[in-house]
Amino acid sequence: MGRYISFVALAAALAAPASAETLRDALAKAYRDNPTITAGRAQQRATDENVPIAKASGRPNVSATGSVTENFVRTGNSFTTPERVAQGGVSLNVPLFSGGAVRNAVRAAETRVDAGQAALRGTEAATFTNVVSAYNNVLRDEAIVSLNAQNVKVLETNLQAARDRFQVGDLTRTDVAQSEARLSVARAQLQGVQANLIGSREIYVQLVGEAPQALEPPPPLPNLPNTPDTAVDVALQDNPTLIAARRQRDATRYDVKVAQAARLPTVGVGVGENYTNYLGSLGTGSGLGVGQTGASTSIGLNVSLPLFQGGRPAAQIRQAQALRSQAIENATAAERQVIAQTRSAYAIWRSALEVIQSSEAAVSANRLSLEGVRAENSVGNRTILDILNAEQELLNSQVTLVSARRDAYVAGFALLAAMGRAEARYLGLDGGPLYNSADNYNAVKNRISDFGSAPSPSAIAPSTAKVPAQNATVTRPLDPELDTSVDRSAPLTTGEHAPNR
Repeated sequence: MGRYISFVALAAALAAPASAETLRDALAKAYRDNPTITAGRAQQRATDENVPIAKASGRPNVSATGSVTENFVRTGNSFTTPERVAQGGVSLNVPLFSGGAVRNAVRAAETRVDAGQAALRGTEAATFTNVVSAYNNVLRDEAIVSLNAQNVKVLETNLQAARDRFQVGDLTRTDVAQSEARLSVARAQLQGVQANLIGSREIYVQLVGEAPQALEPPPPLPNLPNTPDTAVDVALQDNPTLIAARRQRDATRYDVKVAQAARLPTVGVGVGENYTNYLGSLGTGSGLGVGQTGASTSIGLNVSLPLFQGGRPAAQIRQAQALRSQAIENATAAERQVIAQTRSAYAIWRSALEVIQSSEAAVSANRLSLEGVRAENSVGNRTILDILNAEQELLNSQVTLVSARRDAYVAGFALLAAMGRAEARYLGLDGGPLYNSADNYNAVKNRISDFGSAPSPSAIAPSTAKVPAQNATVTRPLDPELDTSVDRSAPLTTGEHAPNR
């Protein structure tokens, strides 16, 4: 197959009849309301604001000052120390040169926005993988509960048949005791798997926000890679977690330049307008007509040249370089992790496919074996224990088959996630327009107003406190491939073909 996944095929595969809850429905609900995703979006909006914050340091700023002073004690005359004075001023400062600190701070902030957007993609993919796992866990555990409930019914019939045959002397007390013991164990196992089903349903509620209702079997995942190397090649290009780590690494290069700018001069232009009013108290008693107000306009060039700062700039540079070194190593660690995850998911997926094939053969063989053992028991060639063991072998192979199908699907989706192909934009989710993190960034990156804010924060993800506690009731019919009929035939229940009959 080709290197890239067919996204249209993936979206189409997730579609299913609207009459039941589908995997696509569950993913759409999680995309809309899962608190991990909504919190990640809020975090990204906060990261977006670092860009206008960085740009503000290089923009002109205007300030106004004002004061009114009353001199209660004066030692001079009214010219040198008037009784009162009111002053006001407006100043404009325009930064011209900051050693590159502003430019590089903006670039670092922009790069971290890119990293945050990739990280948000990773959050989506991780959440979707958890939802797919929870969805398939519910299906698996429902099937396992049904299989164990079916096993209990079979063993109840076996026990009753053993007791009947014991009454007519066809079986021994040992045969009855073996049937009773196996039924007790089966009932205990049923209780255990029912608890597992409740746990899986509760995790589904946690992730999706609603209780699972008549889940449809998940559709096949299309166009998975043929080799782990193909999967790794795609993952190294498109895995969102790896992209985020690389962009975080790139941002630290600008951080070093920002730190280096602390040793360089800064230049700015200042313009000021000042007004003074002595409120009629200047020259009081002198008999001279003295103006009581004054104004001045100033313009100047401000230059600051750091000569000695106690070692602070050098320490900040070394710190930024060390953090850059850390980010470089983190990017390498992320790459290693992605490679390992991709190869591991591929291996688990392929292994589960092999287990499915083997388990299907085992189920078929064990079903035939059980039928044969039952028939042989009816003519005295097999014991009750042989029947019990054959029934247990069939149950074990059926549970293995159900679990392998779940493992294969979850590993396949995890493989898509590692390759950067398990996000909302690739899955064709219904339920409204997709969230685009770039929209908020484009809206705020060039804002210069000091006034305005976002709407007051409120909860987006709903609480699940009112979702009823889950139970282990299973209404879904068991897959016909896994259904094992209870043997109520006369040879089993009466032993009519046994030699001593």
